[in-house]
Amino acid sequence: MKAFVAPEIEAYLFEHTQSPAPIFEEMRQRTYADMARPHMQVGRVEGALLRILTAAAGARRVLEIGTFTGFSALCMAESLPDDGELLTCDIDPHATALARQFFDMSPHGRKIKILLGDALETIARLSAPFDLVFLDADKSRYPAYFDAALPLLRKGGLFVADNTLWSGEVLHPLTDDARGIAAFNAKVTEDSRVDNVLLPVRDGIMLVQKR
Repeated sequence: MKAFVAPEIEAYLFEHTQSPAPIFEEMRQRTYADMARPHMQVGRVEGALLRILTAAAGARRVLEIGTFTGFSALCMAESLPDDGELLTCDIDPHATALARQFFDMSPHGRKIKILLGDALETIARLSAPFDLVFLDADKSRYPAYFDAALPLLRKGGLFVADNTLWSGEVLHPLTDDARGIAAFNAKVTEDSRVDNVLLPVRDGIMLVQKR
């Protein structure tokens, strides 16, 4: 993942973003020790943004597509009410087992339910409405995930997608992942059902609100 701002600015952003609970640093360390691609984990800045967006949306029910080791899910769960629910989809039993360990250590983990299996098949079985959808899964299928999940999102709800600049490869997409993200960005921008803004946070975040 290529940086879009100077390292000193990245450090300034980090230093001026509220620090998360200590469990997140332990989760980061375990992820970097145990996982082959630890950089897939969202960090402090993006995690804080997700936490604030969940709270600002007044979310009670969240759908996450792509659990990995659980950092983003737990960030959003912290902003859910006591009876809130977060359903998170992933196909990797190793990553989700690590996520489950940390969910069980947190008072907010009981709000999270892991749905293991192909996410498109899982989404097809879910019922509406959701207040927020967070997408951070296999990039080539981003357009399909958007088509599947948007009907489940309530009017006024938020759809948030990670890695939507893909280290700048969206400018000249040559791989399946880059083409998938570029197609997703175009699809969202042209969709009359939503309003959207593409933000240069971390590796790019597409923030979408359903009209």
